[in-house]
Amino acid sequence: QVQLMESGGGLVQAGGSLRLSCAVSGSISGIGTMGWYRQAPGKQRELVAITSGSGSTTYADSVRGRFTISRDNAKTTVYLHMNSLQPEDTAVYYCYAAKLLLTFWGQGTQVTISA
Repeated sequence: QVQLMESGGGLVQAGGSLRLSCAVSGSISGIGTMGWYRQAPGKQRELVAITSGSGSTTYADSVRGRFTISRDNAKTTVYLHMNSLQPEDTAVYYCYAAKLLLTFWGQGTQVTISA
């Protein structure tokens, strides 16, 4: 089994920054892609940024240039550095990890941006 533990959410003013962290534990062997999705009230969950096991990254158009995803050398923690935050970034952010054909999700962390 794989467990994901997110941290770093909170309330910031527009233009501010936050860093989200997600630590993976348990049966971590074979974990490949990790990343972040978010879900705003009344909307579907959407991809924010992901990074593969080889280090390639994918960003949503809405965050490219403002958010940066990174991963530690042990590949057990993934970070999301969020700059120039806007009210439309308000959502619950979920950590994601893929292992073979399985996917795992964290419990989510709230990010709220005030105008």
